[in-house]
Amino acid sequence: MLSKETTPSVIVNYLDQYVIGQDDAKKILAVAVYSHYRKISTFRQGDGAIAKSNVLLIGSSGTGKTLLCETLSRMLAVPFVTADATSLAQTKYVNEEIEAVLQRLVDKADADVEKARFGIVFIDEIDKLKASKAEARVISGESVQHALLKIMEGAPVKLKSGQYIDTGNILFICGGAFVGLDNIMAKTHGFGFISTSEGDNQNILERLNKRVKPTDLFEFGLIPEFTGRLPIIAKFQDLSRDMLVRIMSVPKNSIYRQFIEIFRAEGVELRISPKVFEQISEIAIEYKTGARSLRGIFEELITPILYVVPDNPDIFRVEITSLFEDPCLLRRT
Repeated sequence: MLSKETTPSVIVNYLDQYVIGQDDAKKILAVAVYSHYRKISTFRQGDGAIAKSNVLLIGSSGTGKTLLCETLSRMLAVPFVTADATSLAQTKYVNEEIEAVLQRLVDKADADVEKARFGIVFIDEIDKLKASKAEARVISGESVQHALLKIMEGAPVKLKSGQYIDTGNILFICGGAFVGLDNIMAKTHGFGFISTSEGDNQNILERLNKRVKPTDLFEFGLIPEFTGRLPIIAKFQDLSRDMLVRIMSVPKNSIYRQFIEIFRAEGVELRISPKVFEQISEIAIEYKTGARSLRGIFEELITPILYVVPDNPDIFRVEITSLFEDPCLLRRT
């Protein structure tokens, strides 16, 4: 699960190959995961029970929260599932829905309950669980928070199959956009009352000012008990145009590299100008969906070309210089 060679820096280096930016969040998550599985190893040696530190990821939609967790689970080779907090709040059978999430984790572990016990569960849109009179819900967000408390801390849960899974070693990572949290933080933060001298580390003071405090989350709408189950908090930055450009072309599994291989299998070289990626990024910024819309726009560009290429073996190169101009299809003479 976690070899001695797998240090936080090794984890971050791996994440860097697949996830662009979010350097601070990567470090926080890497240390959290490293500590979590190291604690489990210690516990297995009989040194005492672990105090589990689940993680809260705060960031706009499309900033890479789910991708980071998926990539992390792939590196660690542990079962990974995602759940939607909004869906949990839209059913009166919330405990059954939670059990279904854990059953999916077991399924991802090829029905190996022991392996599933060391998996990762990512619960997205956790910020939607705050109380809201404007929304008609079958069950209140606060009730869902209470329902999640027990499994996040660690408890045996009976699945439909009749098997039990202990959630004590499962790492729960929650994510959400938390729109409006910055306004709360702006009102409550500031350590100006602390007397400082030239010898004091101003970087530490800055970090304290930027840190999301439990009281900020209370004011936002999360109950204190639920916040207490998420002691580690990482904030994600909104993606810039440059970061969006790099997301499409730099990672090992980037969409550009994928299509290069698809065209290469047809005996065709695919060349796309940097200008095209910039144009796609600008559209994605207009959509305000972060990286989520990049694949759709890119595939819309490629679809008509890939429709033609397989039927024309004389095409040996495709050059795209602008999103708003026809591509150049070079043919053998």
